[in-house]
Amino acid sequence: MRRSIEAPRGDPGGDRDTQFQAFMGGATQRLYRVAYLLSGDAGEAEELTQHTLVRTYAAWERLDDGDAYAYARRILVNLHSDWWRRRRRRERPVPQVPERVAHGADPAEAALDRTSLARAMRHLSRRERSVIVCRYYLDLTEQQTAAELGVALGTVKSACARALRKLRVDPDLSPIVHHQGAQ
Repeated sequence: MRRSIEAPRGDPGGDRDTQFQAFMGGATQRLYRVAYLLSGDAGEAEELTQHTLVRTYAAWERLDDGDAYAYARRILVNLHSDWWRRRRRRERPVPQVPERVAHGADPAEAALDRTSLARAMRHLSRRERSVIVCRYYLDLTEQQTAAELGVALGTVKSACARALRKLRVDPDLSPIVHHQGAQ
């Protein structure tokens, strides 16, 4: 149990709401970041985070001594999958890929790099995006990623390989890759 993000369940003075508020104070921003990486859209990330917190609160008393953040993260990934299936979003081709300039090391360019990465992540399938977020943002092992997403280890490996191959040739990331390779 992560004591830094949630109140202890056995605290006789803490009620359900107080415990959940303590958890929410430490986990909301982390969940939002994961939601944004999964969806690529700030508004959708807020919606996913809010729905995740609502579902986590509803199950709060059943969590016992388990890791509430891991439970909430699993809800978040599942919600994103459900929303994606409903909308059936596909890649949106553009008539012409915009040209990019070489990047320097200033904060504005770092923000542009993050935006480019978020845009490139939208070109990945839902599963590929989920695997990349779990493996490289949440720093989970392949086995942990497979358990988190409820898929086989081989699926994680192949989806990760496909996603990385796509990201390496994505036009949104080419200035970042060329710039970092020159250093």
